[in-house]
Amino acid sequence: MGLIQHKKEAYWFYRFVSPVYDRWVNPLFWTTELRSAALRLARLDDRRLRTLDVGAGTGFSTAGIVERVDPKAVTMLDQSPDQLRRAHAKPNLANCCKLVGDAEALPFADDSFDRYVSCGSIEYWPDPARAIAEAHRVVRPGGTVLVVGPLPPRRRVARLVADAWMLFPPQAQYRGWFEAAGFEEIEELRLAAPWGGSSGESGYALAIAGRVSAAGPSPAPAGAVEDVREPWTARRLLRFAAGSLAGAAFVPVGLVLHLRARRLRRS
Repeated sequence: MGLIQHKKEAYWFYRFVSPVYDRWVNPLFWTTELRSAALRLARLDDRRLRTLDVGAGTGFSTAGIVERVDPKAVTMLDQSPDQLRRAHAKPNLANCCKLVGDAEALPFADDSFDRYVSCGSIEYWPDPARAIAEAHRVVRPGGTVLVVGPLPPRRRVARLVADAWMLFPPQAQYRGWFEAAGFEEIEELRLAAPWGGSSGESGYALAIAGRVSAAGPSPAPAGAVEDVREPWTARRLLRFAAGSLAGAAFVPVGLVLHLRARRLRRS
């Protein structure tokens, strides 16, 4: 489990990252092109679809959703009030409902939504199997669930840093979680790195979607759910500090890769 792959650690990580997230972090790793490619799997083909965006953050992925769905039908959920506070300031998201909540214990009744979308959040979930089972529970039969997350980096050093930071599941593990939750008609799309220079086949991220076939909950893993209100301990503080440093290392790496790609396009 990654050092920041815990609710309290992720909560505080975004307390510090949130002020620079939209300008200096997100554009390096998640682009409008990647967003559009991934959202096609969500089948957002009716503006009336009741759509839940889990791990919505500052609303970058939600902005793509409201291009296809009436904002009044969209609910944004995130465990970080700091991230959602920035979403509140965006005019195109003004009519979306915004809630602080937990992906592993969604505060909604069974079959409440037609679509579920989560982009770039799974890597922070302590128990992805539980969260995907929750996605199945809150979407009506025939509805679609889309999850987008990272794949393990190919280079050994990058993979070691990534694994220290948070969760980078292999493609087969994503599919295993969806199958265990009871999804059918599962589709997968491998996404290329935003700085170019690699094909989608190399695998930067994965978009995976499935259809809900039955009403109500699917089998969820046993065990306690982490709580962001758990007290700080020396171990937790050390984990937070080391994980934050590992996460911070990805920002200059992403910037260098973008600059190198830009230079190559000009040459």
